[in-house]
Parts: sequence; C-alpha cells; structure tokens
Amino acid sequence: MDSYLIQVNGHGDHAPVLDIHLKTNGNSMSLGKVKGRKPRWAVRASEMSKKTFNPVRAIVDSMKVEPNPKKAMISLSLGDPTVFGNLPTNDEVTRAVKEVLDSGHYNGYAPSVGYQSCREAVAAYYSCPEAPLEAQDVILTSGCSQAIELALAVLANPGQNILVPRPGFSLYKTLALSMGIEVKLYNLLPEKAWEIDLKHLESLVDEKTACLIVNNPSNPCGSLFSKSHLQKILAVASRQCVPILADEIYGDMSNADLCYAALSAIPGLQPVRPAGAMYLMVEIEMEHFPEFENDVEFTERLISEQSVFCLPATCFEYPNFFRVVITVPEEMILEACSRIQEFCEMHYQGAEGAQDLECDK
Repeated sequence: MDSYLIQVNGHGDHAPVLDIHLKTNGNSMSLGKVKGRKPRWAVRASEMSKKTFNPVRAIVDSMKVEPNPKKAMISLSLGDPTVFGNLPTNDEVTRAVKEVLDSGHYNGYAPSVGYQSCREAVAAYYSCPEAPLEAQDVILTSGCSQAIELALAVLANPGQNILVPRPGFSLYKTLALSMGIEVKLYNLLPEKAWEIDLKHLESLVDEKTACLIVNNPSNPCGSLFSKSHLQKILAVASRQCVPILADEIYGDMSNADLCYAALSAIPGLQPVRPAGAMYLMVEIEMEHFPEFENDVEFTERLISEQSVFCLPATCFEYPNFFRVVITVPEEMILEACSRIQEFCEMHYQGAEGAQDLECDK
C-alpha cells in the first residue's frame, strides 16, 4: 500500500512549508515543497445571518412569565387555524393526496417551479377575462413565506427599499433586512378599519423603492380592503411606477363577530372590527392602565394572572395594541374574553384614578 509522509518545515516568523514525500513499494519520491498555513477553526456567522432578526421571537422568548396554575392556558397567539381542529382538511383533498402517493409517480424531485398540471390548475382557478393567466405565469413555492422571500429576491437589490404596512406581518422586515434591503413602514389607520394612509404611503416612495407590499386580508389586523380603496392603492403604485407584492394568503377566509362583540364590552379596550383572515387587533387605552408601561407588560400580566396569551402588537411595530387569533373553539373564545374582562376590571383606572396614580409615581 502506498504511504504518504507530510513534513512541516518552518522557523521563526517564516510561514510553514509542507515537504511532501510519496513512498511507493519502498521507493521514496519527493513532490516538492508547498507553502501552506497552520490549520485552525474559524467558522463565523455570515453577514446575512447577523442581519436576520425576528421581532416576534425576540419579544415572546424574552417574556419570562408563568401562567396562573389555577387556570387552564388559553392561547390566542398562534396563527395556525388547524390547532384546535376547526378547519379540517376536506375529504376530497385528503383522498386526492393519498391517490397521488399511492401512484408512485410523484416520489422524486418536482420541477423547481412546480408540476405543469398543478400550475395549469392554479392558473385556471385564478384566471379572469381582465387578467388571463396561463401555467407559465404560475410558480409554486413551499408555503407563502418562501413565496415572499422569492419575490423580494427578484424585485429588490441590497441598498434599495421596500414599503411595508405598519402594523404588519413581521416576516417582511426579517427577510428584507437579511438581504440588505431597507424597510420603510407606511401607516394603517385603525379609525378607518386599517385602511392605508395613502398620503403617508406615497411620501415614502423614492428612486430606490423596489416594491410595495400590500397584505389583504391582513395579518395582524384582520382587515379587508374595499374595491374602492384597492383602486386608490393601485393609483398610487401606477403614478409612482412601483410594483405591488400582493400577499393575499387569507383571501378566501372570513370570520364571525363573536370575539369582537365580547371584547367591545370590556372597559379600557377598543377592538377594531375584523372582516377577513383570522385575526383581530385590540387597542389598550393605556391611560386607564397606568401600572403597565406598554403592551408587552400588559400581556405578560394577562398571562400570569388569567392564563390567556395574546400577542403584544409591538411585535408588529404597533405598540399599545394586542392581537387575538379567533380560530379557537367558541367556548374557548368566550372563556378567554371573560378572563380578559376580569383582568381589565381589576386593573382599570378611570381618568381621575389614573391621574392620581401618575402623581404618586
């Protein structure tokens, strides 16, 4: 068997030199001297990873509170409509998936843009006379998150900016900043059912604006824009020649007013009526809860006292609100609202009481 002898030569400040000898059947042959370096571990995080930041995780993971052990935990924070079994998969879909798996024809790698037959079906479903679609217009991704990432990578370069709603889904900012893309936040108006502040939106556009993100129906607001408002958004984009990245993942979802009605009766809270998606935003009238500094403290105490977990809206760049997921079973929604009411009644201070408490600080 051939053997190799590697000899490292080097003195003082001189770089080490590898003197390599090859020994074959007892005969030695030198391959010469090759300048090298001393091996050492130097695995460093990439610049992209250093720019990646998830505000939801940063806030939620830092909430060091324990729920009230005397009350079962009710989570109104997780945006997954399947957790409580309220949105079961249609039997027809389940059967179709099983048939595909049993066929054995689709066990390998799919085309990077998706199977042709699937793309044709999607195009046929969404096509309309005003905007006809063909399979070549459709790209299938692994969930909406990958679709957003792909769209941003196609539309924007490092150093450019994108326009993102506030409050808005935190992933837009997480992905953009990791790519070196600046995020400009345009305001939504709670007093107008979270319509876009169009003047503020247009004032943010400059020569480096790569795209405008419109999330409708909205996470976290649960709002749904009217046709008239959508046309006004299109007018701004057309006037400024800015493409729109339309996130409409909740486009076929609507909701009932059960949770909104229950929260409207609670002192110190102002829920904004939702119309789509599966979310509801609630304003905390902080002047009536002076013992809490912000929405994070408010929701932390709600967990520790009532075992109800709502997501503080600071996660969505919108302090002094919290988000409620309304896809939990009806009895849980009503129980959670009852506990929230008990919590607010315990901590609520009228205008005079709040002023006195402020003076005592």
